[in-house]
Amino acid sequence: MTDTNKARALALLIPAALLAGAWGSQLIGHLYPCEMCHWQRWPHYAALVLALLTFVPRAPVRLLVALAAIAIAVSGAIGVAHAGVEYHWWNGFTPCTTTMSGSGSLIDQLLRAPIVRCDVAQWKLFGISLAGFNAIISLTGATAVFRFLAKRTRAG
Repeated sequence: MTDTNKARALALLIPAALLAGAWGSQLIGHLYPCEMCHWQRWPHYAALVLALLTFVPRAPVRLLVALAAIAIAVSGAIGVAHAGVEYHWWNGFTPCTTTMSGSGSLIDQLLRAPIVRCDVAQWKLFGISLAGFNAIISLTGATAVFRFLAKRTRAG
């Protein structure tokens, strides 16, 4: 298998696996995504489409794989931001990270409060949230894809 084909396989496998995990945790594990969780999924959808397009005859494979890797990295960067919000390293910037304020009636505050909060990890393994795992896997995977593409470039 050539380095370009390895990069293409990773560009397809990484978003497919992470989206399967996200949907599995939602549909089977009943862990419902917050707004920032959804933000992490969109670049993976794009990466998946880009990786699938590499199988179209006469497609610009290396360009599409590189674009897929960028999308994977974007999801990883969003994962870093989301994990930081969950660990309270910094404040969130969406309504799903706000708590009820003193203005308005209690019922109005409850109705405006988000159902799934972005600043509370629903699940952790070894102290790492799902957003943290997405960040680690996505950024590591995007780096691997780029390294395989670079190897092919240096080799000729």
